[in-house]
Formats: sequence, structure tokens, C-alpha cells
Amino acid sequence: MERIVEIEKFTAEESVENTLRPQGWNDYIGQEQIKKNLGVFIEASKKRAEALDHTLFYGPPGLGKTTLALIIASEMGTNIKVTAAPMIEKSGDLAAILTNLDEGDILFIDEIHRLSPAVEEILYPSMEDFRLDIIIGSGPAAQTVKIDLPRFTLIGATTRAGMLSNPLRDRFGMSFRMNFYSPEELARIVIQAAGKLGKRIEHDSALEIARRSRGTPRIALRLLRRVRDFSDVADEETIRHERTLFALNELGINDHGFDEMDLRLLELLVQAKGRAMGLSTIAAALSEDEGTIEDVLEPYLLANGFIERTARGRIATPKCYEVLRFAAPAVQPTLFEAP
Repeated sequence: MERIVEIEKFTAEESVENTLRPQGWNDYIGQEQIKKNLGVFIEASKKRAEALDHTLFYGPPGLGKTTLALIIASEMGTNIKVTAAPMIEKSGDLAAILTNLDEGDILFIDEIHRLSPAVEEILYPSMEDFRLDIIIGSGPAAQTVKIDLPRFTLIGATTRAGMLSNPLRDRFGMSFRMNFYSPEELARIVIQAAGKLGKRIEHDSALEIARRSRGTPRIALRLLRRVRDFSDVADEETIRHERTLFALNELGINDHGFDEMDLRLLELLVQAKGRAMGLSTIAAALSEDEGTIEDVLEPYLLANGFIERTARGRIATPKCYEVLRFAAPAVQPTLFEAP
């Protein structure tokens, strides 16, 4: 199911997203503390003529983890190899990638928590000792061959830091949590991207898109492209606020970034009047599978306090009742967080 406010990347977005990516620190908006710290570490590494320490970025999808990795490579003046953990199916795949790296190169692995245990075992000595241990043969005749690797930098990105194994997490010298963006930061991103698309946009229009983008640049850029379509069809040189409001309403995105599926879920929980609803009950009521509810609908609503996950199920929070303009239950039951 592809929703326009879906945080995960659509397959068709890859080439368009690349053209809108910032190319350096001056173009990269937001994540100021991360930028500041990384700037120091990069400068120190360059002065010592050393590879940057292994780095982990974690947080919700669409916040710029891949973009940061590409900027780091640019600032370090080195090559970067970009891959995703699901593409590294066996240890031989990883060995092929590592042996093709040069001194100081960067290896970026997206969704690194999805590496198989066998591949992780190969990665440990590679990260720590820059050595690749390959087992040739099997049984009593098996031999271990050690191959020295150039000093490289591994940059890992994950949306689920809790699923990383402790041994892998401990081998990263630097870890940074990516935070959601403010509407003002997203508006600056939208204005910058509109310029790259050859389109002018009013500040109020950019801010309106930003407010409905769930704090996520990827969604903001997706909404910008759709609003631009409405503007182009109307033969407008500038994306105006009235056209933006019309386009976003036509797309079914309300002031809080909710679409029809979000509203159906929230209204279902509100109608329960404070009683917790189990995942299977919600899935049946919405005619969706449980995986879609957990992985697609819930993350944004949980992160922003519209719903709460408890040991007994999901409930709507007072914030949700307020947003939907429903009266909250007189007494909220005692709740315990799910493990």
C-alpha cells in the first residue's frame, strides 16, 4: 500500500530524490547538533590523514541518513559505496564489497539491522582490525585465510536501533539519533527544493506543506512535487498559498498530516471510549493486515502522542481526542506500557 504520507521511499522516487539532495553542509538544513559534531570529527580526521571512525545514524526513515553519508564522503574527499543490508545475503557478498574498497573509502549500509548473523560475524573483525577472515573448505580440512583490508569507514543507518546486536552497536565509534524536523526547517527545505525544480513558491505555501509533512523531509518533498503538478496545470509560475491548500486538501492530507487511513484508525480508537483495542481487532475493523498497522500506520501516530500502545492494546490519547474534537472519557483506565 503506497500512501503519499508514507515515510518509506517509493521505488520511483530514487532518481528524483537524488536531484534534490543537498550536496554539502551549507545546503543541508536541520540536524544542527549532528552537523556541528560531525564537522569537528571530519576536520580532525583530515588533519591526521586518517579514515573517519565508524558511524551509526538511527531514527525514523526519511530524515536524511543517506544524504548525510554522501555529504561526509564529499567532505572527506573519498569514494563511497552505497548498499542495503537485504542485498548482502551471504558472507561472500560482503567480502566482495570489502575487498574492493580503497584506503579511506566509505561503505554505507542502509537498514543495517537486517544483516544476517553470518554476515555480521564477518563484519566484526573487518571493522575492528581491518581484517577479513575467510573460511575455505569444510570439516577437518577447513582453513581460515586472513586478508588485510584498507582502513575504511563503515556508516550504518537503521530505523530500528533496538534490533541491532550489542556487538555490532559497540563497534561504532560514533552514534547519532536523527530527529524530526520543525515546520520552519521543512519550509526552508521546500523552498530550496522548489528552486531546484525551477519553480517559485510563496513562503506561506512552503510552510503549509511543511506543517502537513509529519516532520519528515522525504514527505515534504513528495508533497511539493504533487502541489507543483496542480500549479503547473493551472499555468501558475509561482506556487501560491491558495493553490497549495486546494492541492493538499484534494490529496486528502489534513492540517496534522493525517490521511484517510490515519483518520480511520484514530476514529476507531476514539469510539472505543478509553478501552484498549488489540492489534488483531484493529486490523479486522480496518480490513488491513496486522503488519500494515504496525509498520505503516502506527509509527508516526505513536511518535507524536496521538495513540498509546499498552499491555492490553492501543488507546487514543487526550491529544487525539482534542485533535478530532471528541470529548475524552471521564476516567482513563490505569495503563501499563507493553514490554
